[in-house]
Amino acid sequence: MLENAAREPEVADLANFLNACGARISGQGTSVIRVEGVSSLRGCDYRVMPDRIEAGTFLIAAPITGGELEILDCPFQELDALVYKLREMGVWVQEDGERVIVRRDGELTGVDVTTQPHPGFPTDMQAQIMALMCVARGAGSIQEKIFENRFMHVLELVRLGANIKLKDRTAVVRGVPKLVGAPVMASDLRASASLVLAGLAAEGVTEVQRIYHLDRGYENIEAKLSAVGARIRRAPE
Repeated sequence: MLENAAREPEVADLANFLNACGARISGQGTSVIRVEGVSSLRGCDYRVMPDRIEAGTFLIAAPITGGELEILDCPFQELDALVYKLREMGVWVQEDGERVIVRRDGELTGVDVTTQPHPGFPTDMQAQIMALMCVARGAGSIQEKIFENRFMHVLELVRLGANIKLKDRTAVVRGVPKLVGAPVMASDLRASASLVLAGLAAEGVTEVQRIYHLDRGYENIEAKLSAVGARIRRAPE
């Protein structure tokens, strides 16, 4: 028995896959998971769930640039907390069959966000929504309750002209009229995504260094963004 287990949908998806292979696992999606041993597992065909954090990152890419995106195979139901906050900020998000359409719906407004275990607001989307709040009207706050030291991207966003103040585990973000490109350095996976998003919205050139962090969670992100009009390229090493 696993107690205090993560409730994220990826954990449940892994358990469902193992059950399809003959395992006996119950409680996935809750904080207590029970595993009963079996003599052997078998092969199976199984479709792994889409990456909800990658999808969430693209949900922010549209409004931060003032564009519109159609996202296919988006795990929309697993992104309720993010979608709620995006709509509160003034983003138009709509599920339409097998696709999700997202665009800015007028002026963006700062909101208050608190990261929580699933199904609350995911800590892995904290940096990305902070980038969006940097170009929103008014002020908002982000309280990080899951991990310590997860505001290392703040100083890099400030290099781009953001107005962010830190106090303990809370960041207060006041929107600015524009961000300005500058060299920045990624400190972790989600921080690097937030810097790419901010760079898309900034005037001039933004160079994100140490993108090996980015590659841990996003496959060919520059190609995907270029395909929808972004001016982004991977610099030769």
